[in-house]
Amino acid sequence: MDKKEIRLILSGLTCANCANKIETRVNNLEGVKEANLNFTTSTLLIETDGSKEENDIILEAKDIINKLEPEVKIYNKDERNINVENLNRCTSGVCSVGEEGGHRNHHHEAHENHGHTSHEGHSHEHSHDHSHSEPITLKENLRLIIGAIIFAIAILLKDDSVIKVALFVVSYLLIGGNVILTAVKNILRGEVFDENFLMTVATLGAFFIGEYPEGVAVMLFYEIGELFQSYAVNRSRKSITSLMNIRAEYANVIKNGKEEKVNPETVNIEEVILVKPGERVPLDGVIIDGSSFVDTSALTGESVPREVSKGEDILAGFINTNGVLKIKVTKNFKESTVSRILELVENASNKKAPTEKFITKFARYYTPIVVFSAIALAVIPPLVLRDGSFYEWLSRALIFLVVSCPCALVVSIPLGLFAGIGGASKKGILVKGGNYLEALKDINTVVFDKTGTLTKGVFRVTEVNNVNIDKEELVRVAAITESLSNHPIAQSIIKEYGNEVDSKELSDYEEISGHGIKASLEGSKVLVGNYKLMEEFNINYNKITSIGTIVHVAINNEYKGNIVISDEIKEGSKNAIEGLKSVGVTQTVMLTGDNKNVAEKVASLVGVDKVYSELLPGDKVEKVEEIIKNNKSEGKVIFVGDGINDAPVLARADIGVAMGGIGSDAAIEAADVVLMKDNPEALVTAIKVARKTNKILWQNIIFSLGIKVLVLLLGAFGIATMWQAVFADVGVTIIAVINSTRCLK
Repeated sequence: MDKKEIRLILSGLTCANCANKIETRVNNLEGVKEANLNFTTSTLLIETDGSKEENDIILEAKDIINKLEPEVKIYNKDERNINVENLNRCTSGVCSVGEEGGHRNHHHEAHENHGHTSHEGHSHEHSHDHSHSEPITLKENLRLIIGAIIFAIAILLKDDSVIKVALFVVSYLLIGGNVILTAVKNILRGEVFDENFLMTVATLGAFFIGEYPEGVAVMLFYEIGELFQSYAVNRSRKSITSLMNIRAEYANVIKNGKEEKVNPETVNIEEVILVKPGERVPLDGVIIDGSSFVDTSALTGESVPREVSKGEDILAGFINTNGVLKIKVTKNFKESTVSRILELVENASNKKAPTEKFITKFARYYTPIVVFSAIALAVIPPLVLRDGSFYEWLSRALIFLVVSCPCALVVSIPLGLFAGIGGASKKGILVKGGNYLEALKDINTVVFDKTGTLTKGVFRVTEVNNVNIDKEELVRVAAITESLSNHPIAQSIIKEYGNEVDSKELSDYEEISGHGIKASLEGSKVLVGNYKLMEEFNINYNKITSIGTIVHVAINNEYKGNIVISDEIKEGSKNAIEGLKSVGVTQTVMLTGDNKNVAEKVASLVGVDKVYSELLPGDKVEKVEEIIKNNKSEGKVIFVGDGINDAPVLARADIGVAMGGIGSDAAIEAADVVLMKDNPEALVTAIKVARKTNKILWQNIIFSLGIKVLVLLLGAFGIATMWQAVFADVGVTIIAVINSTRCLK
């Protein structure tokens, strides 16, 4: 069987530890090579190893989800896609962070709309008391409010009467009844170590030792904290996914002379669409009428509008600002730029960074260790210490239980990574995974392709040096000989010729790799290429010092001159090299197939440390391998190319960066990072985004663990109360989640 990828969308997934449990169990299934469940996008990506039927794996994954979340509704969209609706309050995981209340964010809609048929009419049954994706309402939290009022009345009663105790019990059941019920259900399913169970034990323990107000108060503040925590998570999700709001909702198709508003997915290639001022371009195409300025910032991060006119290509996702554009569609929606970007960002969330993998593994052990420590704290000191009070040590142990949930880490880390990826995409930088985003911070060597990366890749003829032949005739012979080539050098000679060329005039055509072309034209043997071609056929050629690519021409073994083609250096290249050095990159290298003189001139102008010239396409891969092998530091080696013949090198480097999002499809597939801007300075921005994201993640890790360890120690010595324990649980999570959203900026 072939290896395949199965994508399951778990709409409404709100419990990060539930996600970890599902991921762990699916990973243990036979036939699964690797499974990654991203909490932020609620997407489970299963990579199979081909040893088992795909449908069997899907059924087993369904069984796992049903066992952990029996109230979840699973929709079979097709054999590759299941939508899980109503994965609401965590009933089996260690934490509950709210629900989306049936709201499906734009990112999920975009995925389903460009990959699958969207389901409609599904009812969303919520087992939770409240929806956190919308503003908190009185109706949804009536039990909590009534419970809080009864609790306040009980506190105001001065005597310790039966009525007072009864009011505490009633308020406790109203406030925490759902938590207790969920804990019982989970125990019956064999899921013990979840936050519902831990909170139930902690608060009932408080009742057991006569601390009724503290037991109710802890449950009350826990529930309030959960409300704000889930609200913060959903707001963060929305703010991240709103960055990808680049999909047009409709397209104005012209049919039979009339304008018709339709879904962009239904538009076919060659159909004509109309884009009015203020509308988003729905599909890739070519402008056949009109001119306008378009806002490209959603795709490239460029703030300055770009002018477009008849005959120019235009991409889906651009916003038309003033004129009316008539566009002939060149790609269907699934193949359009906007769909490719959405798919890249979505897939990025399934490639976990080492930090995220560490936290996932850490969470599996943290809770059991703290729980067993709580048991030891409650049992051992009263037995060992002469004056040890069982009630006192039980109270301290209960604090351990409240602090034992790793919510802050398992929620904020994936959220922060996805926010970093989203923030980078807003700047026109598409990072294909959290692993690549994290790796970008450790770059020490950057290898550049020259043409189209550090230079514009726009070639033009700057000199025609003729020998015993007219200049026009020299250019004509070279143009016809190069007419079968799509290389920019060849195209620039054809453009200089300015007339129509007919490749049928050529015979005995042979392209000699790395040298040039040998052919017959009008009965004469023609050689067009670099100096290596001249030397191979023992032709004496003129050596010139002009900067640019030099194309020599010989007819019937007689040298007829040369044509010099120059390529301009990009304005941002020098700044990019300086910027890389300022962020700690120790070595910059340039690879090119150009001759040594041209290569060294460009290298000196942009400021790269090393240059390797006159390389064949295969030589670039070998050179990158050599650079990686000789890299003595732990830093990464990245290769930056424009996509033309660069795919093998992009795939070989530690991190491959494709320059220009509208470049080669093969390069975008092979690259780990895509710079939508045609500017190497964007690489500096990418490294800064990676380092900022990593810094914020470690802030969350140190802050969360630091507070938890502090409260655990204070609790063990009888200094901390359950109030501090609740803060160390939900309070720290809220702060960490809010901090994670800084990665967006």
